[in-house]
Amino acid sequence: MVFVGEFENEVVHKELGVIRRGTISYEYYWTDRWYNIFRFHEPDGGLRNFYCNVNMPPIFSNGVLDYVDLEIDILVWSDFRIQILDTDEFEQNTKRFSYSNELRLKVQESVNELKTMIENREFPFA
Repeated sequence: MVFVGEFENEVVHKELGVIRRGTISYEYYWTDRWYNIFRFHEPDGGLRNFYCNVNMPPIFSNGVLDYVDLEIDILVWSDFRIQILDTDEFEQNTKRFSYSNELRLKVQESVNELKTMIENREFPFA
């Protein structure tokens, strides 16, 4: 599934900095993958960055997309430098919610899959 949105207001994000009004977000979701990917373009059309969320596979029902965010994010800049974010939050919630070893493995597999996609410039990183 692909959704497209436009920022109506300027947003200040601790990792992304200022996201300007008019920034376009292309959002990619798969019902069989443990992540989603946002591709942000500046108002002038230039690529700003990608933002990947590791999450349980989404459910789309009655026009509503729902998923459980598992905290870990990957920020990919336009030059393809990456930053893996919020691993500390994931570890805290692993204890708090007693995440299973299977879930922890799926999260690590998803991070590895995203890193490979980024390195190989696979869709939507092409």
